[in-house]
Formats: sequence, C-alpha cells, structure tokens
Amino acid sequence: MFEHLFVTSNQPNSTESLRPRKGVIIGAGQVGLACAYSMLIQNCFDELVLQDIAREKTEGEVMDMMHGVPFISPTSIRSGTVADVGADADVVVITAGVAQKPGESRLSLVERNVEIFKHIIGDVARYCPHAILLVVSNPVDIMTYASWKLSGFERSRVLGSGTVLDTGRFRALLAQKLNIDPHSVHAYIIGEHGDSSVPMWSMANVAGVKLCSSSSQDTPQSCDPEFAEIFRQVKNAAYEIIQRKGYTSYGIGLAATDIVKAIVHNQRRIMTVSSVADESLGLPELCISLPTLVGREGAIGQINLSLDELETEQLHHSAEVLQDIISQLKL
Repeated sequence: MFEHLFVTSNQPNSTESLRPRKGVIIGAGQVGLACAYSMLIQNCFDELVLQDIAREKTEGEVMDMMHGVPFISPTSIRSGTVADVGADADVVVITAGVAQKPGESRLSLVERNVEIFKHIIGDVARYCPHAILLVVSNPVDIMTYASWKLSGFERSRVLGSGTVLDTGRFRALLAQKLNIDPHSVHAYIIGEHGDSSVPMWSMANVAGVKLCSSSSQDTPQSCDPEFAEIFRQVKNAAYEIIQRKGYTSYGIGLAATDIVKAIVHNQRRIMTVSSVADESLGLPELCISLPTLVGREGAIGQINLSLDELETEQLHHSAEVLQDIISQLKL
C-alpha cells in the first residue's frame, strides 16, 4: 500500500547478494541486556534476537531498544528464539544461568548452570548448526567446556568470554597508575576467569618497554609494590562490584561486544578468550583463557607463549582447579 512512496529502478540492487549478519542472545538478564545494548549501538548485527524465559519482560526490553534504532545504524531487533533465526545465524551468545550471589565463587555455580545448559545447547545445535557459540555465563571456562561437549561443534566454534574482561581491567588499572591511554598498555590475564587467574607480568609492556625486567628474579613486588595491589584489585573486581550493586554488567557487555566484532568482521585479533587448550601446551582437555587468534572461524588458534617459571606453575595450577570441576561433570 506504500509503493507510491518509493522511486523504483530497473538497476539491480548491489546489496541484495549481501547476507545479513544475524545474532542471538540467550538470556535477557542484566548481562544479556548489557550485551544487547552494546552490540546494538556498535552495529554488530543486522538482525538480533533476544531469547529469555521471561518473554513479556524481554518483549518490553526489545521495544525500548527498538525505539532507539532511528538514532543508530539500522538493526532489526526482536524477541524470539534460536528457531526464529535459523541455520544462517552467525553468532549465538549465551548469558543465561543462575546469577552469582554476593560472596559466591564462580565455580560454585557450576552444577546449577550445567543443568540449564543441557536444555539450551540442544536447541542451538539443532537450529543454528553453523553459528559461532560465545559463552558468557559463569563459571565461563566450565560452561564453555560443557557447551563444546553438549553441542558437538568443532572446538574452534565454541569459545567463552574468558579473561577478556580481566585483561581489560588489568590494562585499565595499569594505565591509571601510569597516566596513559589503556590502549597503549599491553598486558594479559590468563588461566581461569576466577580466583586462580594468572597475570603475565613477564610480558606486560608499554611501547615494548617491559614493566618488569626479563630477569627471573624479578617479581611485581620487586619492580613496584603497587603492581601486586593492581592484580589484587583485578582478581577481586567482580566481588567488589557485586557487593555494591548486586551484579556486573557494563564491563562484560563491552567485552563480549569486542569478541563478537572480532568474529563478524573477521578482525583476526589476539584476545584472551576461553577455548579448548591445544594439546601442545601440556594441559589436560579443558577450556582455559590464553591469548588466542579470533576471527570469522571463531577461536582460530592459541599463541605459543614463553612464560617464566612462576607463570607456568600458576597456569598449570589454574588448569588443575578447572580440571577438578570438569572431572565431576555429568555431560
């Protein structure tokens, strides 16, 4: 009925052959909504579906976001399920799960969240068999491993947000201390996204200048006692935020968006996502965070790190913590 509004042309539309970028976010709680809003305003998808068991509330959230679309790049956003997106979904982001309580460790969530994932992953594998699966739910390393096993996907197509946010916190706090832009700080947190995470002090640098010298005798404390305090703040950040506001959302929403951008735009970026450990690293079969090449194929490959003796010991301890939990899973 509105055909008269448009001037038609016999020229072929060059955009007709371009396949729209499609994404799904499963779980529309505080983290899922932060992810949705961040991905929406950063133009990650042409079509975005939010899935949650609280359908009426999710519909309200979608309406609210949709009314802001005139102010950003055009995106179709709606409430639905993975079945509505179909086999050409690019990325499925999972934020669903039981919320972390004040004082509760991420690993203590595992049994409850694995049961939830058994219902979710089956539908993802059935309706979105070619998608990249990005797990954000905690404990993220365990849930990423469970998703890989439950989905039957290739290892490259299942990754978790891992220590991407921890690394961001690390760089932000170091940059604050040094009074420079965080983009100029090159430092990583690896291992578990949790209490056994490992700061890579041996490689932390600004413009190639290491924050600690390469001597094996150096520690963060010997370089600068404030470094040890910075890592303590990184490790305890989620607990501190949860104690104050009840949950974390903005930081992880932005971190997940960065990962999605690396995938849909095939940026081939190095990110500390959680993925299945390469056998050559001498680690058991588990998902753990290491600097990893991320692109259109997902977690393309992990970097072969040159860790010092202490970092190697800490990384293997972190893997043992995760392996203890994985060995108890009923998948």
